[in-house]
Amino acid sequence: MLARLAHRGPDDEGTRTLGEHSWLGHRRLSIVDLEGGHQPLGGAGGVDWSLVCNGEIYNHRELRDQLPTGAFGSCSDCAAALALLRDEGAEGLRRLRGMWALCAATHDGRFVAARDPVGIKPLYWARTGTAVYFASELRAFPVGVQGRAEIFPPGCWWTPDGGLRRFAGAIPAPSPSQGWNGASRQDVEKATFDCVADSVRRHLMADVEVGVFLSGGLDSGIVAAVAAKEYARRGRRLRTFAVGTPGSPDLLAARETAAFLGTEHREALLDARAAREALGEVVACVESFDAGLIRSAVPNWFLSELAAQHVKAVLTGEGADELFAGYGYYHEQHAAPRDLDAELRRTITSLHGLNLQRCDRVTMAHGLEARVPFLDREVIGHAMSLPADMKTLEADGMEKGHLRRAFAGRLPHHLLWRRKEQFGTGSGAQSVLSPVWDSRITQDEYAAALAQDGVPQLRSKEELGYYRAFRTALPGVRPAAVLTRFATG
Repeated sequence: MLARLAHRGPDDEGTRTLGEHSWLGHRRLSIVDLEGGHQPLGGAGGVDWSLVCNGEIYNHRELRDQLPTGAFGSCSDCAAALALLRDEGAEGLRRLRGMWALCAATHDGRFVAARDPVGIKPLYWARTGTAVYFASELRAFPVGVQGRAEIFPPGCWWTPDGGLRRFAGAIPAPSPSQGWNGASRQDVEKATFDCVADSVRRHLMADVEVGVFLSGGLDSGIVAAVAAKEYARRGRRLRTFAVGTPGSPDLLAARETAAFLGTEHREALLDARAAREALGEVVACVESFDAGLIRSAVPNWFLSELAAQHVKAVLTGEGADELFAGYGYYHEQHAAPRDLDAELRRTITSLHGLNLQRCDRVTMAHGLEARVPFLDREVIGHAMSLPADMKTLEADGMEKGHLRRAFAGRLPHHLLWRRKEQFGTGSGAQSVLSPVWDSRITQDEYAAALAQDGVPQLRSKEELGYYRAFRTALPGVRPAAVLTRFATG
């Protein structure tokens, strides 16, 4: 199992057997505490916890000031999770601020598995009659166990004695102080700027270089603007990365944004032949056959390959569209503020099986960590406390007007107010990939596949092609365990 995850942690590996019941394994991508962060952490005695954790804990320094000094065994950010387990038990994990999935055990038989409330970092589990398996990717499970694999739900922990328990939802409950009655538009915009900018700065936490994926759109531009200013304050120059076919709209806009911000910018040009040849590998890596997901994963595959040559972690703009209503269908099908708010909440809680799955898999396949500052719990809580009518379309039909005004002056005006394009379209990936399947799969072949027992609903010949690649890569996995639809009515 551990060998199948070597791509996620090329820098180090560690294992530990605890008593008669538990075995922990970890592959490490060294980003914080490069020398002392070897995992499993802990495990000094029979009642002490040993822990393996995938992710980043952004509030670990604050937790060090609040917990007993002896609770921390290293300078690793993941040591904060270990310290909370030691001091407060599984209940303490709700205090972690970051993206994480973990398993921990003791020699005397205790065990806990848990995952962050949004599901930014992946975790799967498979229960058999004699064992329970956990892994970051489906490919890690033994072939005979893959058919039992399921998504471990975000915001939950599991213990053998207590079973599965939810400790937090993806969207924090609003606090009494989060009302905006009487606040001016400018005050609310400043609060949005402060909240997002604070999250971006926190997400730059590392002992290595952190870059930014720059798509040319609003969300990644905002992230890059804050990160570039913070790096300049430290006397350093931010590295940014973009991908697209030559002359594609996203590539040109990203290039202009990078020039405005003064970043060290690099581009990956999307070649049609290379993109088509990579399809099988991308499907296997993303562990999905959703056409929209794969279409955006292919350019991200080449982007991650480029970025991994220069940095170990990148920030992305994932999540802003779901928080601030950036997709056109939100306004076409859920125009009423109450309906819009309900749909935003639904899609935020679905991200772990869609965009976040693609974001994690494609980057980690190249030993690169992706961070998502818009999906920090503080940002989610702030954004969802805003009245939904602040997220409806502008008079000219532009989406995300509130977010654009909050960052006025941080990007050129025409880029700040550039209309959104889906990444697969703006990067040129859709024009490269979609025509492939018209020549490879006939309409009769597509209809026959849909009629087969056990085949899920496939929306196009393109998706049938990805489904076949998925079955080749993961023959033992049940499609129902991985297929999450981003339903748009």
